[in-house]
Formats: sequence, structure tokens, C-alpha cells
Amino acid sequence: MAKDFDCMEDSNRSANPTIHEVSDPARRVFVRGGLAATVAGLFGPLAAGALAGCATTGSGNAASLGRGIGFKSVPMAAVDRIVVPEGYSAQVLYRWGDAVGVAGQMPAFNADASNTAAEQALQAGMHHDGMAFFPTEGSSQRGLLVMNHEYVDDGLLHTDGMKTWSAEKVRKSMNAHGVSVIEIQREGSGWKQVAPSKFARRITALTPMTLTGPAAGHPMLRTAGDPTGTRILGTYNNCANGHTPWGTYLACEENFADYFEGVDNPDAHQRRWGIRKGNGAKYRWHEHDERFSVAKHPNESNRYGWVVEIDPQDPASTPIKRSALGRAAHEGAATALTADGRAVVYMGEDSRFEYIYKFVSRDRVKPGGFAANRELLDHGTLYVARFDVDGTGEWMPLVQGQGPLTVDKGFANQGDVLIKSRQASDALGATKMDRPEWTTVDPITKEVYCTLTNNSNRGGQGQAFMDAANPRSNNTMGQIIRWKETGDLDATRFAWNHLVLAGDPKQSRYEAQGNIKGDTFGSPDGLLVDARGVLWIQTDVSTSTLGKGEYVNLPNNQMLACDPTKGEICRFLLGPAGCEVTGLTATPDLKSLFINIQHPGEPANERSDPEKPLAISKWPDGAGRPRSATVVITKNDGGVIGT
Repeated sequence: MAKDFDCMEDSNRSANPTIHEVSDPARRVFVRGGLAATVAGLFGPLAAGALAGCATTGSGNAASLGRGIGFKSVPMAAVDRIVVPEGYSAQVLYRWGDAVGVAGQMPAFNADASNTAAEQALQAGMHHDGMAFFPTEGSSQRGLLVMNHEYVDDGLLHTDGMKTWSAEKVRKSMNAHGVSVIEIQREGSGWKQVAPSKFARRITALTPMTLTGPAAGHPMLRTAGDPTGTRILGTYNNCANGHTPWGTYLACEENFADYFEGVDNPDAHQRRWGIRKGNGAKYRWHEHDERFSVAKHPNESNRYGWVVEIDPQDPASTPIKRSALGRAAHEGAATALTADGRAVVYMGEDSRFEYIYKFVSRDRVKPGGFAANRELLDHGTLYVARFDVDGTGEWMPLVQGQGPLTVDKGFANQGDVLIKSRQASDALGATKMDRPEWTTVDPITKEVYCTLTNNSNRGGQGQAFMDAANPRSNNTMGQIIRWKETGDLDATRFAWNHLVLAGDPKQSRYEAQGNIKGDTFGSPDGLLVDARGVLWIQTDVSTSTLGKGEYVNLPNNQMLACDPTKGEICRFLLGPAGCEVTGLTATPDLKSLFINIQHPGEPANERSDPEKPLAISKWPDGAGRPRSATVVITKNDGGVIGT
């Protein structure tokens, strides 16, 4: 989600950890990159400085191609269209307002935004984000595409924007959030949506859900409408995502604090989670749904910030919020397996100075899909990361009764720890990161990557100073950090380094120059290592920042490709004006790559003028309103993407 840097949630006032402060010569050397040689043996040629160009070639099937990148880099430009390399095509597949495909209920999109709330509940939501492809019986020709709809631009969603306000507009906004499940199939050289489809489904901010795991029924989750503390209405602000080996989709609730109108004097818990007076003015849900008034319902905000598991194969199933994975401003949930078959989920929390988490399941994944693994994510251990100055790190367990997580410190049970995961991580001395967002696991080496998008508050007055993992003050450009577990993925120790510090070498400020070997970018966000080992990087530069200041040479957001063993980064795609490039998934044969274009035409203040909806972008239709959309990219010769 693109955000004005100055409006980012920033509620971590903990003093941890002093071990990371750059206060002696050895640490200052690290900040300048002096530990690269120390970790070279763990991360291969890149750590030692080996680099290669973009124009490598390959042949054969995806499994045998290796990580080679063989396309001609796309030049940066200020454009209002999608630009892909020579020999590639980009097709718009599923726009905001397109019918999801429920039989007998497929309302058409009205370009003047006159669709009703009820119609919006049957159409694609706004602001497409994280996404996963679920192949039908392993096919690369047909499957289900599941995606998040993160937030809304009320200036586009309603005919007159927010000039008038009503319960109907609130319901329409709620129905434009959530998740879509659509069925798609290959047709000739392109793809089409299958509609109607028995799998078609919209999940919204009004869809009933269940909360399970150690926090289920906790007093902090009980409300007047749900005294059990287990039945929650809706999910929203779903940013990045994950998918499981047993065939389910993980939607992650990110900036939920923006929806709650806080009180004049918030308590310590509310302050730590960014629940403040004035928050509700952004979406104004509390004016017609009192659940979003903290004064009336102080526990309601605790019911959001979870990872939601969805079975895309069963449109009648109830989504499940998995409390064992902890509460956070969740960005993503990259899932992999240990050697003995247990699930490991890596998660970032997209707020300034927040943390990186890992969950390891207690039980092994069983054959039989979701039915056989229905409770797998309810049992296991949640960890938070500490990145040490010597290039190693530790996963610290968030377990009640261990270390400082005791009754006298406010953690009477495991539910307390999970609901107050930020406070628990503060107490453990976790490393305060520069907006950790998407995570991805290299399927070949099992190295894990995480984008640290930016943090212009780093080193500011009263804020955390530079540290080894976050080595730049006023970090406007961001970086990608990676680590390798010491042993299997359930290990509690790891070695880490930076894949790249993003930046523009033409900038005068050293901290903004970066060390990219290849095409310039900043604010990395979306991230995926595909099945042949290519790392895809997407950017989320705020619309208030694109083309300005230290981003003067970067007027549009983009997607790039990297062979992480060699280090060269090549620009693959430009998005249209005012958009974020996000969402990453591919068919098993890697011959179709799906991405999302989020909020094309978004102005600097992040809310469009309903009287001038096309002021910044006319994408994708050239008329009406700009519309977030899913795009499928194919190679004209039918080959593997990126070769």
C-alpha cells in the first residue's frame, strides 16, 4: 500500500536493543558494508561481489533453465500504460468492478461509480494486492486466482466521493475491501475469466469469520456482539498474502488502525497499536457502524491484525483468523516446509520500527488438503527476529512464561502474548526494522528474503538510530535483507546480509545512493522467488513522492528481476501513472505471470477528486475511472517468463 511517508504508523517507543546501536568502530564498519566477506560463504557469489548482466539466455523447460535472465531491460519513463520488454505481452484480466462470477448474480460495472453496495459485494473490490494462483490438478492452463483488495479510494468509489456520507456508502466501502476468488483459463495466447463459476466468491469486511488458536475466547477479544470472542465480522486492509502446501490462501490484515476512531486519552495498549483520535476520519466507517468507535467498543480493534486462512475450493467455507500466528500489521505470510514436513510461515509487519516474525507448526502437514490440516496453524511456536551486528541473528520465542513474558509483565497467558505481540517483542529486544513487508523463500537454497521498504524517521529526533540491519538514517530508499537458517527452517539461529540497498546513484546524499548493480529503484515491496530461482521485486513509492526529491528520476513504480546468486537487477515492467505494482504469482510452467496494478491515478493525497477522476491516469479503459486490475504477462513465443 502506497503511503505518504509522513503519515506512516509509528508507535514503537521501546528502547530496545542497545546491541544494535552504532556506537563503536566495528559496528560503523558494518554499516559501510564491511561484513560482506564474513557471510560470503553462506550466500554464494553475490556476497563476495560477483555480478552478471541481464542478457543471459536459456532453453528447455522451467525446471532446467536455472536462474538466467534473458530480456532487454525496460527504460524508466513517466508513462500511463504498462510497459514490458520486447517480445512480451500484458493483458488486463480482472478489473475493479468486474463481476466475480457468481451464477445469476453478475452485475456490470458502472463507470460513473453508481453501483450499489449490494452490487459491489458481487464485483471485484478496489486496490488489488497480494495474489496466488491455485492450479486445477496441477494444470498451467486453468485454475483459481485469489487476491486481496486492500483499501479504497472513496473519491472514485462513489459518484460524489465523500461530499455526502451514508450507511450505504459505508457498506459499499466495506464490500470493496477483502478478497476475490475467481476461476480463469488459458485461451489461445491469452487468458479469460470463467464466469459463472462454482468457485466464484467475494469475501468482504462484512463476511462472518471464526478466530481459532490460543487467543480464541480471550477477554480482550470479547465484544457486546460476540461475547465468545471467536466470531468476527469481516477482514480488510489485506495487503500481501501467502498460500499453504495444503491448498489454502492466507490473507494478511495490515493497517487496521486506520479504520478505528480512537479516544482522547488512549491507554498504553491502544497507543502501542496506533489507535488514536482522528484515525476514523480516513474511512468514516464509525459514523454508521459503531463497532469502529473505540469509545463504544474498546475491544473491537483487537479482533483485526490477524492472518486469515481461506479455502478457495469451498465457497461456502468460513474464513479462519489464526491467532497462533500472532497479531500485527501483517504484510505477508510466506510459507515453506521443514525437512520433516512442518509448516514455517515468515511474516513482516509494515510499520516503522516494527518486527519480522516466524511461525513453526507443531505438527507435520498431512496428505488430504485442508480437510486433513484444518488445525495445523493453531498449534506451534511464534518467534520474533533479532539481527546482531556480527551478521548472525536469533529467533526468540514468543511464549508465555519464558524470559520477560510473565504475569507480572502483563502476559498472564499465551493469548496475552499473541494479542500484544508488539509489546512482547519489545520486551524480548527484537530488532526494530525499516517497514518489513513481503517475505519469500528461495525454493532452491531455502534462503529467506524480506523487503524493508523505507523509513524516513530512522535516526530522527527521539527515534532509533542506524543499526546493522537498518544501516541508513533518513532511509527514503529501503533495502532487501536476507537470511539463511543455521540448519533447517525451524532453527533458532541464522546468518544474514543485505541483498541490496536500494537507491539512485545520481543523488547527492550518500544514504540515498544505494549499491544497486543494474537498474535503479527505491521502496521495494512485493517480492517472490519463482520456481527457477529468479527473484522478482516490485516497488511501492508513495504517490506523494514519485518523481520528486530523491525520486526525481523514478516517476513510476516498477517490477524488476534479479538472479540473487549474481546480483544484477533488471527492470522488467513499468506501471501506469500513480499506481503501485504489486501482487505476484505464476503458473507452474512459469509461462504466465500474474501481477496487480493498484490504485492507478492516485493523487498525492491518496484520494481522488470525483469531479476529475481521470486527472492523473486513464488506465486501463481510457475513460470512466482508473481501475485497479490484475494483469497477466506472457512471452510472445510461448516461453518461460524472464528467459
